Amino acid sequence: MFRVDAGLSPRYCDGLNRRSFVQLGAAGLASMGLSGMFRQKAQAAEAGRGVKNTSAILLWLDGGPSHMDLYDLKPKAPQEYRGFWNPIATNVPGFDIGELLPKQAMLADKFSIVRSLHHDTGDHFAGGHRMLTTKDMNVSGALTAGRFPSLGSVIARERGARVPGMPAYVGIPYAMSIGLRPGYFGANFMGVEYDPFETHGDPNASNFQVQNLNLAQGLTVNRLEDRRSLLQHFDRIRRDADKDGVFQAMDRFDQEAFNFVTGSQARRAFDINLEDPRTRDSYGRNSWGQSTLLARRLVEAGSTFVTVHFGGWDHHWDLKPGMERYLPMVDSAVSALFSDLDQRGLLDSTLVILCGEFSRTPRMNDGGNGGPPLSMGQPGRDHWGNAMFCLLGGGGVKGGQIVGSTDAKGERPHNRPVRPTHIHSTIYHCLGIDPTLQIIDHNGRPNKILEDQDAITELL
Repeated sequence: MFRVDAGLSPRYCDGLNRRSFVQLGAAGLASMGLSGMFRQKAQAAEAGRGVKNTSAILLWLDGGPSHMDLYDLKPKAPQEYRGFWNPIATNVPGFDIGELLPKQAMLADKFSIVRSLHHDTGDHFAGGHRMLTTKDMNVSGALTAGRFPSLGSVIARERGARVPGMPAYVGIPYAMSIGLRPGYFGANFMGVEYDPFETHGDPNASNFQVQNLNLAQGLTVNRLEDRRSLLQHFDRIRRDADKDGVFQAMDRFDQEAFNFVTGSQARRAFDINLEDPRTRDSYGRNSWGQSTLLARRLVEAGSTFVTVHFGGWDHHWDLKPGMERYLPMVDSAVSALFSDLDQRGLLDSTLVILCGEFSRTPRMNDGGNGGPPLSMGQPGRDHWGNAMFCLLGGGGVKGGQIVGSTDAKGERPHNRPVRPTHIHSTIYHCLGIDPTLQIIDHNGRPNKILEDQDAITELL
C-alpha cells in the first residue's frame, strides 16, 4: 500500500495524521514517517552534535542459545553440564570457543565475547524485553505487551538513516521476538514511525523480492508526481505567508522521503541477486546466511540498524541434533560477515551483535520434559537467564577480548557481571547516542533509556 496524505486530514484508522506522510506496505516502513526521520537528523546537525557514521547489525538468536555449547564451554565440569562438545583454540591465545564454530575460531581477533551477562529470568518474554529494551516493567509470559521502545527504535529516532533514500531500521526477514511482531523490536509509545521496516520473504529464494518497495498497483511514478504537484499547488498560499522558511524545509524532508520510493538507492541495496555468487556462497546458501548478507548490503548502502532473525533455539530436548544443524549455519554467516566487512573497509564503522533473550540451563535435562526420560527426545537444556553470552565486534569495539567469566559449572557470573543496560550503553557509545537520553511517554513523563549508563570499557 502507498499513501500520500495531503494537508491536514482526519485520522486514519491507524491513528496517524501527518502532512505528506509516505506509507509503504503493512509493516515496518509501513508506518515509518521518513520525512520526520530526516528532520531529526538535520536538527542534530544544526545543534552542533556530532553524528557518528557507525551502523549496527544485530543477529538475534530467538529462543535462547546455550552459552555452554557456543562460547563458554566447561570441559572440566561434570558430563551433565559440559555437554557434547569440546572447546577449540582460536587465533587469539587463551580465547576458546565451541568446536562447532571453527570458522569463527580463525578470526576471533575481530570480535569479543561477554561471558558474564545476566538478567536472572528464565521467562522468554521477560528476557526478550530486557535484552531489547533493558527494562523489566513486569513484562512476562502473563503480560507480553511491549512497554518500552527497543534499542533499534531509539537509534532510528536519534540517528535516522545514514544515507537519504534508505530506511534507518530494518528487520530481515522480519523483526520478531518470541512470536511477537515487531514485539520488543518495536517503538512502543515512541510511535510506529520508528518501528522497523520488514523485508518479508526468504533472501535465499531465487525469486526473493522486497514487497514494500513497489508502488500500489496502478500507481506510477508519473501519477505520484502529479499528486505531489497538486499538493504543492495547495500549499502555495500557505508558503507565501510563511516567514520562517518552515514549508521550504518541509519540502526538502518530503523530497528525501519521496526518493525512497522512486529512487534506486534502496532498490539496489535490497537486490541481493546483484551480489557476487562467491560471496553468497561464503555466507551460506540458506535463509540465515543470505539474510546476514542482505544486512551487510543495507548498512553499506546507508541503513543504520539492521536486525536478522535466527529462530528455533528453544532446545528443551534434542539439543545435539539441533546444535549440529544450526551452529554450522551461524558459523558461516558470522565469519563471512566479519571477513566481508573487513575486506570492504566497513568493519570499523559496523558494529555486529549476536545474542538471544537468554541462555539454557548449564545442567542438561533427561529429554523427558516432565515425562519419562527420553520420552520427548535426546537430552536438552531449559531456560536460564543467570548466565548468558553476547558477541560484539567491529564498530569501534576491540576484538579478541573476553569480558567476565562464569563459575566452574557455568551457572552464574564469577567476575565482572554485566547486565543488558551495559550492553546497550556500549552499543549507544559506538553509534554516538547519548546514554542519558530521556524519552517522553504517553503520560508526559520522561523515561531514561538506560538506568545504568556505564559502557563496557574493556571493549572500547
